[in-house]
Amino acid sequence: MVQWVGLKIAAVVLAAGEGRRMGGPKALLRTGPTTFLARCVELLSRPGVAPVIAVLGHDFARVATESELPPGIVVVENAAYREGMFSTVLRGLDEAERAGADALLVHPVDHPMVSAETVDRVVAALQSGAPIAVPSHQGRRGHPAGFARSTWTALRGLSPERGARGLLADHPEWIVHVAGDAGCLAGFDTPDDLFRYHPGP
Repeated sequence: MVQWVGLKIAAVVLAAGEGRRMGGPKALLRTGPTTFLARCVELLSRPGVAPVIAVLGHDFARVATESELPPGIVVVENAAYREGMFSTVLRGLDEAERAGADALLVHPVDHPMVSAETVDRVVAALQSGAPIAVPSHQGRRGHPAGFARSTWTALRGLSPERGARGLLADHPEWIVHVAGDAGCLAGFDTPDDLFRYHPGP
């Protein structure tokens, strides 16, 4: 009897930016009792997903120390973070490839509200053979996005200006859409966004 072995799926949290519009690193913002970064790595630590990689950049030592990451998370530095988010994607991809991953989940740290069920649906789509898996809610694409190894050469060939979204535009036939929750769209860019979700007393 042949036993099917699932893909080795790594996850990358993009947490290297300065958070200029927010006034500081988004990784250290708080949602409930935890930081955005700790919440995101917790969400991505699903069955079938390992390693979970946090790619830091700006204020690396402080973010690594104060983000309250749980044990077992791989922390790497993107020294070229000023080149934009796509440089952080590629740094995470390098680490995932080094870990022998067959597929990669990519998730920005400013989307900590996504549900575990949405992550599981993206993972299941990759396990079922999707080249790219993306959650959608009310007709809009959200996070995390999943990329099978078969897409990585094309991903590496994209320009920094187009980023990973360029791959989705170039190859819509590769995309499998899965049901996402409202949280997969909920990004935080400014203090106003924080107030909208956490208005306080």
